[in-house]
Amino acid sequence: MAVGAHPDDIEFMMAGTLLRLGSAGAEIHMWSVANGSCGGASTGRRQLVDTRWRESRESALVAGAEIHPPLVDDMAILYESALLARVAAVVREVKPDIILVPAPDDYMEDHVNTSRLLVSAAFARGMPNFDSDPPVEPWDGSVVLYHALPHGLRDGLRRLVRPGLYVDVALVLERKRAMLEKHDSQRGWLEASQGAGSYIRVMEEMCERVGAMSGRFRHAEGWRRHSHLGFAAEGEDPLSRLLAEGCWNDQEYEGSLG
Repeated sequence: MAVGAHPDDIEFMMAGTLLRLGSAGAEIHMWSVANGSCGGASTGRRQLVDTRWRESRESALVAGAEIHPPLVDDMAILYESALLARVAAVVREVKPDIILVPAPDDYMEDHVNTSRLLVSAAFARGMPNFDSDPPVEPWDGSVVLYHALPHGLRDGLRRLVRPGLYVDVALVLERKRAMLEKHDSQRGWLEASQGAGSYIRVMEEMCERVGAMSGRFRHAEGWRRHSHLGFAAEGEDPLSRLLAEGCWNDQEYEGSLG
């Protein structure tokens, strides 16, 4: 399951890896916690939310993924108990072996809080005394979380973030591009509000830069694996196992962890 804060976050930072997992035989899921309500300046909220949900469904159709509806408005992804209970319900319902989540040190709080909520929801997946909303039976299966790189590849303090695991996305770049192109409502908005330049080209350039970081792939997405404690056996890395030669673990990064 790939989880982003807003519609199109998955397509920018995670979709290549998700597509490769789907090609490897995994059942894939997509979920944006927020509905994209603030992603425009000239469209009313209701129309914008409807448009972005349609775009999200069209992107999921390209991926062959099951999609889950958003829970809150943009800027309302807060790390608090009521929303955590709702997020936990989705995790318990899907029972994912792998969760792809945003960076814990991304440039905006919606992204950071989505990362925190998914980590906590996955940790509470099997707790009988933690009530999800709506109620879903606890599930104590193994789950491994991988954090994507922050948008722009730098944290909120402008520091370059290097991944420990690289996924070769060259073979699926065309489909990743097709997924992002479904979010047509965001082209002008991001170019105007964030100086993003060409919407599609920004995504491609990040894949090229991560590929250059790897020293072996032309286009790549980067990941940092979350601690196993409370989630899975030590050393469990299903992403590497499923993708085999399609990914590479940087042993220098692993060694730097101590």
